Amino acid sequence: MTAVAGRFAVRVMVTDVWDQVFLAVEPTLTVAELKRQALLQALKRSAVGPADYVVKFHGAQVLDESLTLAALGAVANSPFIILPARRQAVR
Repeated sequence: MTAVAGRFAVRVMVTDVWDQVFLAVEPTLTVAELKRQALLQALKRSAVGPADYVVKFHGAQVLDESLTLAALGAVANSPFIILPARRQAVR
């Protein structure tokens, strides 16, 4: 995807399903809304608690999800990772 009228594509890896989704976003989109859209697209169900997941950008957790993508410095093809907030037990 390429930038069109202020929109650009970002890559979001959702580790629960090991799937990467591409979203066309505006620079004014908040991290919380990015997380909601990516979880909805990757998990294919609406009963997902976004509070149960965290977002990482450039290897660091985004603590304030009310920040916009422009404030984070996200550009076209920026990678994000969404993973469970709590560690999962390994069998």
